[in-house]
Amino acid sequence: MNYQVLLYYNYTFIDDPEQFAKAHLTFCHSLNLKGRILVAKEGINGTLSGKTEDTEKYMEMMQNDARFSDTFFKIDASEGHAFKKMFVRPRSELVSLKLAEDIDPNELTGNYLSPKEFKEAILDEETVVIDARNDYEYDLGHFRGAVRPEIRSFRELPQWICDHKDEFMDKRVVTYCTGGIRCEKFSGWLLREGFKDVGQLHGGIATYGKDPDVRGELWDGKMYVFDERVAVEINQVDKRIVGKDWFDGTPCERYINCANPECNRQFLTSLENEKKYLGCCSAQCVQHPQNRYLKEHHVSDEKIKETLASFL
Repeated sequence: MNYQVLLYYNYTFIDDPEQFAKAHLTFCHSLNLKGRILVAKEGINGTLSGKTEDTEKYMEMMQNDARFSDTFFKIDASEGHAFKKMFVRPRSELVSLKLAEDIDPNELTGNYLSPKEFKEAILDEETVVIDARNDYEYDLGHFRGAVRPEIRSFRELPQWICDHKDEFMDKRVVTYCTGGIRCEKFSGWLLREGFKDVGQLHGGIATYGKDPDVRGELWDGKMYVFDERVAVEINQVDKRIVGKDWFDGTPCERYINCANPECNRQFLTSLENEKKYLGCCSAQCVQHPQNRYLKEHHVSDEKIKETLASFL
């Protein structure tokens, strides 16, 4: 494997995100990198791929910049690029909770927990472990016993917590996400809401999976990632599959997007069931005039009728 995938973030002040984004994109192109980087006045959040020597040059450049000198990079070996294109985009926020008053993680955030400390927290019956990710990320893989918020986007999390506040308010709460960036703000928000004892997995699931002591133990399933890989292994000790096929409930770790572009729901299903149900999550989506699967595979009217009957 002569490629690497980098995952990183840094809450640090960037004076002119738009100008920075333009210059940074040019630099990334010069190294033949591909990926997605978000830039805001509050910092930078990126994941990108490239040849090992090119990603090493990128990290060296970043760490030579005083604003990013303490950036911690999570690194995965790869057989090739994990992205198709390179984007660097200015944003108002790196991750959005849609709060009336934003959280600055440099001023307020939960206690950082090492992988070993986080594992101990999972085993503590008096500690509540809350997954700060979206429901479809949780469904592919999660820490054993973690709470699953019923949310489709990060901005929905505060309201979900408020609706269930009485269940967690008087307990120790620890939270986790993919690389740590969402927990920085979420844990700070929990503290501002009155939670007294709040911790977060430092470096996220990605760091936990590579730690030589815990080796991903107590993680079930795979970790969802926002690139071409979609899912990566975490548990090196006693792997379990927790994902279930959307149609028949059998063990599954394969995600697709619904072929109806107006739906585009991500759901787990086997290749066999994808073909059987024409790449859609419902009968309504099969009948959508813009169904991508029908166009790509030139599906006959007879096959469509047969599939619709399967949903009954």
